[in-house]
Amino acid sequence: MKYYYSVTKDRRQELKIKRSIFIAHLHYVQTMQEAKEYISKIAKEHKTANHNCWAYIVGEKGETFHSSDAGEPSGTAGQPILNVLKKHNMTNIAAVVTRYFGGVKLGIRGLIEAYGETVETAIEIALLKKQIKLSSFQITCGYDLAEQLKYKIEQLNAEVSNMEYAADVTITISIEEHNKDDLEKYLIELEKAGKLKIISL
Repeated sequence: MKYYYSVTKDRRQELKIKRSIFIAHLHYVQTMQEAKEYISKIAKEHKTANHNCWAYIVGEKGETFHSSDAGEPSGTAGQPILNVLKKHNMTNIAAVVTRYFGGVKLGIRGLIEAYGETVETAIEIALLKKQIKLSSFQITCGYDLAEQLKYKIEQLNAEVSNMEYAADVTITISIEEHNKDDLEKYLIELEKAGKLKIISL
């Protein structure tokens, strides 16, 4: 299973490279429209900048992506930004790198490295969040079974997100969708044996 990642909150990272100021902005998005709106927002905030180059990736498996050099020489800005996002298996992400030119030309190689490095440093600020679909189950069982069940659930790569104790124990379970079949089968077998009751699958 290949996982994809994004940011949980906006990130901003500034680098000075040969007098030019490069500012990376990373933002969580779910659609192309959201990505375009964020890119426009940053471009307006930095309208005096020489360039606001960008890339975005959306889709469950990062299947939709686009980038722009925004006036920089072809292939020196948008693609390097996109390459860094892809290297980190990112999706649902918009990245804009703002450049304020400092008077020293960097050359093709220098530009590619500068745009890539600025995004890389923004990504490295904190851990990325795994983008996964979760399935949720809720069951009730007796006190005598609860701890044993909790252990088995965790063995099946699931997580007990809540346990409520009343006449019976109500257990809420979260599991990555691609792992849910074995857990579902296990819970249904126990329900057939009268050991627990499934409230929701």
